[in-house]
Amino acid sequence: MAKEKKTLRLLIIEESQNDAEQLVNVFRNSGHATRAHRTISAEALEEELQSQTWDLLLASEASDEISADQALDIVNSLHKDIPVLLMLPEPSSEQITEALQKGYRDVIPYDEDKRLVLVANRELAQLEERRRRRQLEVSLKETEKRCQLLLDSSVDAIAYIHDGMHIYANRAYVELFGYEDADDLAGMPIIDMVAPENQAEIKKVLKEFHNQGSGEGKLTCSGQRQDESQFQANMEFSPAIYDGEPCEQVVIRVDTGNPELEEKLKEISTQDLVTGLFNRDYFSQQLDAAIEKAVGGKQNSAVFYISLDNFGEIRDKAGISGTDLVLTDVGSLLKENVPSPNVLARYGDDIFLALVAHDQLDKLKAIADKICAEVAEHMSDVSGVTVQTTCSIGIAIVNETTSSADGIMDRAQRAASRAQAGGGSRCHLHNPKDDIEAQANKGDVGAMIQQALDNNSFKLLFQPIISLRGDTHEHYEVLLRLIDADGKEVSPKEFMSVARETGLSTKIDRWAILQSIKLLAAHRANNHDTRLFIHLSGDSIMDPTLPPWLSVALKAARLPSDAIIFEISETDATTHLKQAKVLTKAINELHCRVALGHFGGSLNPFNNLKHLDVAFVKLDGSFSEDIDNSDTFESMKNMISSLQSQGKLTIVPMVESASMLSVLWQAGVNYIQGYYLQGPTEHMDYDFSNDM
Repeated sequence: MAKEKKTLRLLIIEESQNDAEQLVNVFRNSGHATRAHRTISAEALEEELQSQTWDLLLASEASDEISADQALDIVNSLHKDIPVLLMLPEPSSEQITEALQKGYRDVIPYDEDKRLVLVANRELAQLEERRRRRQLEVSLKETEKRCQLLLDSSVDAIAYIHDGMHIYANRAYVELFGYEDADDLAGMPIIDMVAPENQAEIKKVLKEFHNQGSGEGKLTCSGQRQDESQFQANMEFSPAIYDGEPCEQVVIRVDTGNPELEEKLKEISTQDLVTGLFNRDYFSQQLDAAIEKAVGGKQNSAVFYISLDNFGEIRDKAGISGTDLVLTDVGSLLKENVPSPNVLARYGDDIFLALVAHDQLDKLKAIADKICAEVAEHMSDVSGVTVQTTCSIGIAIVNETTSSADGIMDRAQRAASRAQAGGGSRCHLHNPKDDIEAQANKGDVGAMIQQALDNNSFKLLFQPIISLRGDTHEHYEVLLRLIDADGKEVSPKEFMSVARETGLSTKIDRWAILQSIKLLAAHRANNHDTRLFIHLSGDSIMDPTLPPWLSVALKAARLPSDAIIFEISETDATTHLKQAKVLTKAINELHCRVALGHFGGSLNPFNNLKHLDVAFVKLDGSFSEDIDNSDTFESMKNMISSLQSQGKLTIVPMVESASMLSVLWQAGVNYIQGYYLQGPTEHMDYDFSNDM
């Protein structure tokens, strides 16, 4: 299901209650779940700020009880992190500059709703980042405390050095060198901690380590205690941060006198006991190092996620010990077929991993294909029984955009799953569409939209629009549906809201137009005189490239121009009246027609008709819902009469009962639409020959 949106907590300083409500509607119409409060005095504002957390403050200078500047001062005096936007009628450049200098986040002219939403979204995103950063800072401090406790209590001798000087040493380190207190080492050069004959060596190691800026440095030398006694020590240097400053971490392990045993123990600790490959922990360490290199721009690499396709069958057939033999064989094949430098590991029961030190896609695919072929051809002999297996390989690239080991592993695993779903014994290279699919499966509506656009998987439905006045043309409204991973419909209001936020609404419109005219052309080829009403979003109204694109699309479909009616909503037309006027003119020049939908919901609905050349007007559904109310019916009847006097064809939607038909016919309505006639279906199959 879709991820639940956070409620926008909005404070408004505005003298007019109606204007404040209009501002709230702007945010709700843009898809924000909004909880708003209008405050009219300094005392009330201070109380509201102290009583709960708010996300945004809109301050108008038109308020008599409290000025916008007072509101800003109160926010600052209480040290509240809340963006304050100043609303002005027609701000000059001087007013904008002065307001920004005072600390307002931006200045918004009245009636520029689109700009208000864009600015608010920007400020809300930045506010969320600041809140998240503060949370992370708290977590970081807690983590640093825990790390400090671990350092202090560690049995390993650990110190941090900067410019060759000690800035921290733990208790084990202090005791190792025979000192009483860590303060005795503060500022002491690390070269003083080794025997004189090794001081040149440690200088060289530190210099090389400093020049490289990453990786690890090692030195085996004689450590020298405060009493000048010596011991054999293994020093390991690695980059670190201490108290926010870059430095080097030094870990000293005392030589036990049996280096072969230590090396063997170290080797065993990194190995998978069944296959002899590296184990999961070692691979994770190497992957972290590879990510660090890639992010630093030094070297990209690739992760191979190798999954055996029939592991369950092998285990049932060969038993545990026999399965181990098969896994050992596969491990040997991987050693032969994955080129150096690489890290090979067994990650789980039937999962192997390879870290390959380059990112050339053709070479990576060739390696993966060869592995698949070799594994498929190999036969393992388990106590005289021949066992065969195949593998599927997912490949994910480690580059400068890789944020975490978990993320790259997740992508490689999903790629392997896609390879396995394709029949197995093959490879699949992860691409961004895989991420979109995964996000869509988790209920991310934005990802669902992008996936539907990429895969042409939106669903188009058609609902008939019936003439009450003898028009013989067949009319349908085109309705768009988005289906989630569970096969359920996502609310059009929800996904179109997300589409607006993510800038995808124009792409959705164009997809719907192309698919609609394609289906319409096929339908009309069967001797149907059909016309379609196709919706255009507010973003498409503002898109100057739409008319020329429509011209090309309609010519390619070879449809009569009047077969398409483009419908825009009254809300979008009111908000973008200038652009709507340009668009409707361009559409009429293409000999298509325009419908104005949801008519009658604004304070002055007929104002739009002075500027827009529309052929059809569809009334807002609220009139149908309340048609039994005599006042509503009279208002609708007068509206229809006025529209028809202007030559407009009227449509009443949401006709849900037979009793409405005679009422609407008497009111002079031209067309009706609703579930009583037929709900939206996947086919244009309504029988228009039945007279109403």
